[in-house]
Amino acid sequence: MSDHKNQAFVRRLGFALAGLGHALRAERSLRTQAAVFVLVVAALIVLRPGALWWAAVMLASAAVLAAELFNTALEALADHLHPEQHPRIRIVKDCAAAAVLIASLGAVAVGIALAVHLLR
Repeated sequence: MSDHKNQAFVRRLGFALAGLGHALRAERSLRTQAAVFVLVVAALIVLRPGALWWAAVMLASAAVLAAELFNTALEALADHLHPEQHPRIRIVKDCAAAAVLIASLGAVAVGIALAVHLLR
C-alpha cells in the first residue's frame, strides 16, 4: 500500500478527483446534489448577489457536497468491514445520512435568506 500523504500535490489531487469521480458514478444522491449545485451557480450568475452572498452560498453548497462524500465513504467502509446488517452499523450509517440532511437544511436556509434579501 502506498503512502498517499507524502505524494506530490498533483498526485494527491488525482486521488481526490478519482474519489469524486467514483462517488459521482456510484451515488445517485451525490449526482442529485451536484446537479442542484450547478443550478444554484446558474441562479447566482443570473441574480448577481454581492460577494458575501456568493461566499455564503458556496460555503453552504460545499458543506452539503462534503457531507455527501463523507457519507459515501463511511457507508462504503462500513459495508466492507461488516457486510451483514448490524444495529450499530445501521446507527453509524443513519448518523452519516443525518449529517447530509443537516447540511442540506443549512444550505436551504441560506437560500431562503438570499431570496428574502433579494426581494426587499
